[in-house]
Amino acid sequence: MKKITALFLLSTLLACNRAPKVQQDKLYSRHLKKNIALTIFNTPLPDDKSQLNLLLLNDGQEVDRLQLPAMLDSLYKASAIGPLIVVAIHTDDRMQEYGVADKPDAAGRGSRAGYYDAFVNNELYPFIKKKTGVRKFKAVAVAGCSLGGLSAFDIAWNHPDKIDMAGIFSGSFWWRDKEATDSSYNDDVNRIMIAKLKASRKKPQLRYWFYAGDAEETSDRDGDGIIDVIDDTQDVIELVKKRISTPGAVMLKILPGGRHDWPDWRSALPGFLVWAFHP
Repeated sequence: MKKITALFLLSTLLACNRAPKVQQDKLYSRHLKKNIALTIFNTPLPDDKSQLNLLLLNDGQEVDRLQLPAMLDSLYKASAIGPLIVVAIHTDDRMQEYGVADKPDAAGRGSRAGYYDAFVNNELYPFIKKKTGVRKFKAVAVAGCSLGGLSAFDIAWNHPDKIDMAGIFSGSFWWRDKEATDSSYNDDVNRIMIAKLKASRKKPQLRYWFYAGDAEETSDRDGDGIIDVIDDTQDVIELVKKRISTPGAVMLKILPGGRHDWPDWRSALPGFLVWAFHP
């Protein structure tokens, strides 16, 4: 049987606030032509389903590193977040499925990012709505780390009709269609997301939460004394701010001593969850 009924436990989960807080499931994607594993987390769930929030999280295969069950319990009991379902999406080919839709990088990576975008938009999101019986979530966010963060930003930008917020942890905004060592390389032209934003006339009224650590790397392409991950993130923020009018819609957290690794992303995650899903 090609299509596997995904999230089959989720309807049961919604019916009982004492249901298991973690479950595993699968969904067959016709876009990616394979089964996609899902890890699903939840807080206690409300009787009024319109109060339920949804977080789609990239790199679900690494989700144990985030220690989400304890984190969600603590934040929910403290009334720091509202009712929330987190659907962590596993990938076995992140170098091809993550990136900017329909625009591979200079090394040919990200060639399947358009298919992954279509999976999230056309298959996963409507399937979650159907299985949960939620007509409209209170808020929907997509988040990810590193290359998964670039993917999350791109998906949110492409689908503001379904997604309200993006959480980008150390986003790979350096992603480029020409190697930086090429004599004709230009930051404004060859960084793929920067070029996409500059060329776009869209003004999606999304909210964005960015994280970067100031010890993630030593690379500094322009020699301004600021490492590239912060420079690239700030360049994206500058372009985003020109397209939105909502006060407080963009948040940047720079962690002193923060590294490009899961422990520091985990330490920053509660801040994003509270910002995104505070009751």
